[in-house]
Amino acid sequence: MSDAVAQKVLAAIAQMKKIPPDTITLDSSLEELRIDSLDGLNLFFDLEEAFDISIPDEAAKKMQSVRQIVEGLDQLIASKSTPDTMSASQD
Repeated sequence: MSDAVAQKVLAAIAQMKKIPPDTITLDSSLEELRIDSLDGLNLFFDLEEAFDISIPDEAAKKMQSVRQIVEGLDQLIASKSTPDTMSASQD
């Protein structure tokens, strides 16, 4: 799990909910942080921009804790950095 990703996620949540980052842990659930569905959409949108990725709706629905968000983003970032040979051959 990437510390840099975790720190950005914690900072994004802290800024959105206007709470100190040190009150959020990897094991905090979105429910505990009082992140409702609208807040969740805004959070995922902010994270997509911050990491220049796209979070599929199905993946977002499965992310119910800070740890799950960080792990999901790690996977999306890793898959983004893997060259897509199909798109390269179409250029």
